[in-house]
Amino acid sequence: MSTESRLPLAGIRVIELGQLLAGPFAGALLGYFGAEVIKIEPPGGDPIRNWRKLDEGGTSFWWRSLARNKKCVTLDLKQPEGIALARQLIESADVVIENFRPGTMESWQLGPEDFRADHPRLVYARISGYGQNGPYADKPGFASVCEGIGGLRHVNGVPGERPVRPNLSIGDTLAGINAALGIVLALFERERGGTGQVIDVALFEAVFNLLEAVIPEFDGAGVVRGPSGSTVTGIVPTNTYLCADGRYVIIGGNGDSIFKRLMLAAGREDLANDPRLANNAGRVEHEQMIDDALSVWCASLDSSRLLQRLEDARVPAGPIYSVADMFNDPHFHARGLFEQVEINGKPLRIPAMMPKLDGTPGRTRWPGPAMGSHNEEVLRDGLGLDAGTWEALKKTGVIA
Repeated sequence: MSTESRLPLAGIRVIELGQLLAGPFAGALLGYFGAEVIKIEPPGGDPIRNWRKLDEGGTSFWWRSLARNKKCVTLDLKQPEGIALARQLIESADVVIENFRPGTMESWQLGPEDFRADHPRLVYARISGYGQNGPYADKPGFASVCEGIGGLRHVNGVPGERPVRPNLSIGDTLAGINAALGIVLALFERERGGTGQVIDVALFEAVFNLLEAVIPEFDGAGVVRGPSGSTVTGIVPTNTYLCADGRYVIIGGNGDSIFKRLMLAAGREDLANDPRLANNAGRVEHEQMIDDALSVWCASLDSSRLLQRLEDARVPAGPIYSVADMFNDPHFHARGLFEQVEINGKPLRIPAMMPKLDGTPGRTRWPGPAMGSHNEEVLRDGLGLDAGTWEALKKTGVIA
């Protein structure tokens, strides 16, 4: 049995439409585990091809990761002939992923209802800012905005200051993960005798899904959780501390026995044995006292020495890494978190994708390719277009 056939999604064909991050990230996950992902791009290509840092050829380094394992074709969906070719591809597929504004696919007669009668096994994943229905469905919804309305930004930051965002598009990535999970669930149901179905993923709901106890605490106790800086409300101690060498460490000492070991390691036997601090409720009440003690201790030691003491005491703790730190850490390499591809004869490392499967692990088979690099394989040969039709489609710009 070939390695390719042992990938868990081998034999599943996915048509990816849409641009930027959420839909393409879902497609990247499926492709990593063996699905044949055909990415349809407009004549100008997905904007991420030219975003952020570019390589010597003018292509984004990000693209090489996000578009890995995909067969990229170009179709002008503003022309009827482009729509007709996209329809043929969808008719041959198991899955569609699209992340346009609701109604866009219907305007091209490529919505899920357009395939339900003739292709009932089609799994159709739709990603948008606010979902396919409801009063906000037609609003444009970038990740930044949806992270706000979904509740993430309200609990992120320092009390009394402007809410902050991580320097990432978390809402998009979460939505892509939700879409990939929904697709796999729908395929599993289909294989048990069901039919295809529509998966409706909203960016704001993907963020909303992270809110843990925020909803029941408000409904049951009227509590509105707000930002808490580098701590977590109601769990003590878990915080970030500055060490003597100017580096920060994170300490999670919120288990009862862990807290005692932490305080003994810090030379604070008085706090380790203080009956007021024996459980989390008491520690929450005296949070400032505990944090002050830990801040003084951490400031007296370099981070490496501090972390070794905490490891010896079996207290969860760790550094705050930059990407440079990750590259220098042997554990990241032992876990296979960097995969090397070749771009124009030069090596480039991109991140592995999760989860890890021991029997049929995913992998990067090729990096994000040039625009239209699979036009001939997928469109001309795959759809059986004759030479005259092929040249006419190129001449009119339907195939860029």
